[in-house]
Amino acid sequence: MHAIRQPTVKLSVLDQSPIRSGGSAEQALRETIELAQITERLGYHRYWVAEHHGSDSFAGSVPELMVGQIAASTSRIRVGSGGVMLMHYSPLKVAEQFRFLETLYPGRIDLGIGRAPGSDGITAAALAYGSQIGIEYFPAKLADLRAFIHGETPHTDALAKVRATPAPRTSPALWMLGSTEDGARIAAQFGLPFSFAHFISPDIAEPVIRVYRDNFEPSAACAEPGVSIGVFVLCCDTEAQAEQLALCRDVWRLRVERGEFGPFPSVAEAEAYEMSDAERARIAGRREHQILGRPEGVRAQLDDLARRCGVDELVVVSITHEFSQRVRCYELLSEVYELS
Repeated sequence: MHAIRQPTVKLSVLDQSPIRSGGSAEQALRETIELAQITERLGYHRYWVAEHHGSDSFAGSVPELMVGQIAASTSRIRVGSGGVMLMHYSPLKVAEQFRFLETLYPGRIDLGIGRAPGSDGITAAALAYGSQIGIEYFPAKLADLRAFIHGETPHTDALAKVRATPAPRTSPALWMLGSTEDGARIAAQFGLPFSFAHFISPDIAEPVIRVYRDNFEPSAACAEPGVSIGVFVLCCDTEAQAEQLALCRDVWRLRVERGEFGPFPSVAEAEAYEMSDAERARIAGRREHQILGRPEGVRAQLDDLARRCGVDELVVVSITHEFSQRVRCYELLSEVYELS
């Protein structure tokens, strides 16, 4: 068993490049770059961008391109993928993309890897067009990726003479992302830091992180367990505003459950939504895991979550209809945690 310490909490950002009702994908991507610049000034530790395909909700389908755009537009903050869905892609190609980025921006690049498709089934098949390798080969692909990233001999014997280029002075930091015990076990087996998606599976955060720590095998790049938590937060000037913005997310999630991956609704659209009794019950059940409200209360909830899970980094995702509201959320968190 690894002892769990409670160090000072770092705050980072996960940006899914949300498309709002009445907005556009171009607007969403430009706001991602602007928010990265803002959160760097506010003192956030790292900035990750997500990968989603075939969605009218999120514009970020190619995190490797966005990482380069953001790194070029900032100077200090670490930048990375949250994450690249390795099941679709060649480990060599992913390694070369992120070694290229590390060459340009040494010491600032993270490569977060996910196991989920980030899409529907037919889109996933299109992304892996021509490949017969399924999800069962994920551990082998991850082993090859890790070797390519660090300039080592690949796990797959047939690829022994292959090397990834260019050769940066430092290597990108490789992370495993997950929302299940399977992801935690893979991260532990490969000796990788693990980022748990609390915003997807909030009720199992503690046991999954415990599995990771209990099974962790040290590696050359990671001598001891390292864990962060991706958490959805709505930090507002008033409780009433937090409840309004939470309703927008509730309505968006209800639509997604019906297969409607549309733009993020405004407060007026959310308040006009006619909710069934069953939908009200689902929303009420989720509220115990939602972190929202005024800064002091939000910090208390986040600190409690970090303490219970024994983590020192919270990767905050916040989605609102108005960009200014999202910026305000990160400003308030920065102030209450005295980041600057």
